[in-house]
Amino acid sequence: MTWADIRDYCLAKPGAWPDEPWDGDVVVKVGPKIFAFLGQESRSAVGVKCGPNREVADEWLLRFPDDASVMAYIGRSGWNTLRIGAGIPDDELWEAVDASYAAVVAKLPKRDRPTT
Repeated sequence: MTWADIRDYCLAKPGAWPDEPWDGDVVVKVGPKIFAFLGQESRSAVGVKCGPNREVADEWLLRFPDDASVMAYIGRSGWNTLRIGAGIPDDELWEAVDASYAAVVAKLPKRDRPTT
């Protein structure tokens, strides 16, 4: 799996769109909210919401100590950085993106939720 694979997968979600709120750092949003932090292509990682709180998100750190880390600034809210193409199986990365997308969509006001 590559950074481009993750980006394309994120952008295939209903209502998803790319943004660069910080010069050169790609994020994918649904409505006005970010559900995946991709950064720059050379980074080979994705930042996703891995749980409703830090305790749940910490399960990723325990399972993949070399490939999962707490995201700076927003990690306390359950966001982790997951390395792409390393020790985390591809299907689990897809599931992490799916879960992050679902968590963000669930918190959007109904008017901002994409129709599927």
